[in-house]
Amino acid sequence: MNEKFFDELKEKIKKSMEIGGSHEFSHTERVLKNSLIIASSEKCDLDVVKAAALLHDIARTKEDNGEIKCHAEEGAKEAAKILREIEFPKEKTEKVVISIKSHRLSKSIKPEIKEAQILQDADRLDSLGAILIARAFSSAYIHNRPFYDPKGEKQSVISFIKERASKLKPEFFNTKKGREIAKERYTYSEEFIKEFIKEFDMEKK
Repeated sequence: MNEKFFDELKEKIKKSMEIGGSHEFSHTERVLKNSLIIASSEKCDLDVVKAAALLHDIARTKEDNGEIKCHAEEGAKEAAKILREIEFPKEKTEKVVISIKSHRLSKSIKPEIKEAQILQDADRLDSLGAILIARAFSSAYIHNRPFYDPKGEKQSVISFIKERASKLKPEFFNTKKGREIAKERYTYSEEFIKEFIKEFDMEKK
């Protein structure tokens, strides 16, 4: 498939994405970029990788609105429908569906195919490092979370970052390139937590 095809697909799905928040279209674009970086070191179908990355959160807004339970399951169905409409090859569509179904962190699904491994790694990379920190502070206002609770009685931004990073250690990633990038971002997240707590505790002295 040529670049024009994927540019048109981008425009088609933008309308379904949330405005603002941690899953706005910029997240999808970062996942696409991560996917292409990882794919460059893997034997895979690039058409599937690109389509899966672009469509992986197509149903996210519905989940956030309480209309569905799982955006990965529903998103796979919607992606299949969209790809049929634009005459994406059937055998490639099946791989996109598998990839989207298995990308979600909370499902803890081990991807069956290489393209699914790439999408899962690419999506998880966007929940580590500086992006994780930015997303955590962004959602703090919405959920009324304090920056840090030394007693650990409330979920704070720092406890959220700790919890998320613990689920995204480099060894949990599927691909070599994914693990390499994850190592850098995981280390950054850990260093940020240490520095934040150090400065926070200084304020009390």
